[in-house]
Amino acid sequence: MTTVPLPEENTHDRRSLHERIAADLRDEIMTGDLAPGTRLPSTVRLKERFSASNATVQKAVQLLKDERLVVGRAGAAVTVREHRQLTVRPASSMTPAGADEPYPWLAETAKRGGVARSEILGVAETVPPADVASALRLPDGGTALLRLQVLTLDDEPVELVHAYYPLDIARGTALMDPHRIKGGAPTLLTTLGHPPRLSVDHISARVPTREQYEALHLPGDLPILRTLRTVYGDDERPIEVTVMAKAGHLYELRYEFIPE
Repeated sequence: MTTVPLPEENTHDRRSLHERIAADLRDEIMTGDLAPGTRLPSTVRLKERFSASNATVQKAVQLLKDERLVVGRAGAAVTVREHRQLTVRPASSMTPAGADEPYPWLAETAKRGGVARSEILGVAETVPPADVASALRLPDGGTALLRLQVLTLDDEPVELVHAYYPLDIARGTALMDPHRIKGGAPTLLTTLGHPPRLSVDHISARVPTREQYEALHLPGDLPILRTLRTVYGDDERPIEVTVMAKAGHLYELRYEFIPE
């Protein structure tokens, strides 16, 4: 790939040169131009390509190592890691699983050869954020049940999930228990008489909060991909609102549409 040399002083991009180099290489990793298992160009080639010093190139490569996008040690070849750029198919998460089947996210991840787990961090009745309260159609100061969990892939945290439920649906059910739900929430909601009928996502890229930064072990000033998902049951009633924070450099979302 041909790249215009980046000057040390750039009035259009105020990031330091090593951050700009890392950004270009990160994009090539995420688009597949630098495929998993391939080596990064040598330091000599990167110095020539970006008109940068050896130290600057090494700082750029270290950023990618910190982001878990590449692996390697000083003096050895640096290669692109496997299992990066996770593809999520949001529609699949609405499908109730069978009684003896794992939650769809875990099952889909297992197909790619990764070891996926979910850990419940807490369950509590709480006043949700304003956008969640609005989606649940709660009155001012109204409360909902929160189930907080973190999803890991190969023991690395990849998603922080805040799932909120109307209290009249959640009370007296497994939603109140601080344990994983067999088959996932869609399966339980269906058995409770509230089958998911429609899911609406609002997606944004944001600067991570302290909670998201720490829970996802983020390496630096990278954005998170935030999804606010409202699931509707019969009569267009909201039965679940979930806020999902994903490491922005590790995920992409895949949506499939059928023309009407």
